[in-house]
Amino acid sequence: MLLFSFIVVEKVFAQNTKGSDAAYAIFKYEDFEKPQACGSSCHIDFYQQWLQMMMSQCYTHHWDEIEYFNLAVPHADKDPKVAEVKAGCNGCHAPVAFLSGDTPPPKPHLKPRANESVSCDVCHTVTGIDGDIPFNFNFISNPGRVKYGNRTGVVSPYHETKKSELLTKGEFCGACHNEKSPYGIWVKSTQLEWKEGPYYKEGIQCQTCHMPVTPGRNSLMGEEHDNIAQHLFHGAHDPGKVKGTVELRIHPDFRESESGEEIKLTVVLFNAKTGHKFPTGSVEERMLWLHVEAVDSKGKIFHLKVDKKGFPGEEYTISSNELAYQDMGIPLNLKDFKGIQRDGIPLGNRIFRMPYFDPQGRMTIMQWNTASLGYDYRFGPRETKIETFKWLIPDNIEPGEVIIKAVLNYQKLPTPVAECLNVPMEEAEIIVVNMHETKIVIE
Repeated sequence: MLLFSFIVVEKVFAQNTKGSDAAYAIFKYEDFEKPQACGSSCHIDFYQQWLQMMMSQCYTHHWDEIEYFNLAVPHADKDPKVAEVKAGCNGCHAPVAFLSGDTPPPKPHLKPRANESVSCDVCHTVTGIDGDIPFNFNFISNPGRVKYGNRTGVVSPYHETKKSELLTKGEFCGACHNEKSPYGIWVKSTQLEWKEGPYYKEGIQCQTCHMPVTPGRNSLMGEEHDNIAQHLFHGAHDPGKVKGTVELRIHPDFRESESGEEIKLTVVLFNAKTGHKFPTGSVEERMLWLHVEAVDSKGKIFHLKVDKKGFPGEEYTISSNELAYQDMGIPLNLKDFKGIQRDGIPLGNRIFRMPYFDPQGRMTIMQWNTASLGYDYRFGPRETKIETFKWLIPDNIEPGEVIIKAVLNYQKLPTPVAECLNVPMEEAEIIVVNMHETKIVIE
């Protein structure tokens, strides 16, 4: 969810640079092309790609709808500190609705134009960023006959074209993939994470991975080029993009043991794919955890718990039955709400997360209500982490070969949150990022 902030509209930019004050409701829906106009004749392939991705669904997507209408809007009505989120969430989830002053937009089942989410005309009419740091939808919008792209000399029978270097840079993405809460806390920082990492220094942009180039045409009548940017935008909601992100291997300190002895198992994990941290984006709701278990020769399963490292705030990175998210009681009108289970996964697993805290210091799932952040135990680009598990071999284990399995799992939303808010369980689907197994022998 995004808060009310700083879009600046080009046609008034010289007179007014107050950000959202200059942009909110200054346009009308009809100032923006409908995506069907782009996809029905000229840009059919790009349109079909867009339809499959979150760019076309970030207003209609089931979790985004529930989060906005059940949590953000009622919370904004009750707490002046976060009142801006009622309009501001739409700055990136439904920009045309925001720019048209439609707040809150009609719900998706009523089929408003807000359902277009981030449409073709939103991105291809951006002419700049207001300020030095892109965040909170501070892009400069100038809808009209000119459409901006990544090359010169493009001729269209329908509109004018102009090259924009901005559309090829990570700063363009940062306008919506960086966000500060009303409390001034960075609750999304994907572009900033990339800029601080090795990929930025090597000239690898966000578009390199999320809009890979191939030979082809920009449109049906366009010229052939060898570097056409595909409009895939695949990321955290795409299992194919998530799988394999982190490589892992597990090994024991020795291969033979017997009951009553202790062995140490070491798991080495390497972030091989992401140019930013993993997980990133809406980190308050993303779950990434390491589960290790042993299976004896008769199929009996033993769950191993991670060794503590002792850093401050580590308790939030080891799964437990603790309750959290008590501030959901405000928008849900639940007095004395005790919260729900924080993690919803087996106890003692290592979680790679950064907790978000509300003004009362409680862990929150509502990023706009974030007043502070906890310890950041996510994977940085090309970062390697080592986790250890000490296992006292139990007396009831069967002699013979034991398989030790290490599995790194990912969820877009914790199961307890999905169950509490009646979110379709596909949003809490567990995706195996990677796994490895090794063997020991019990004599």
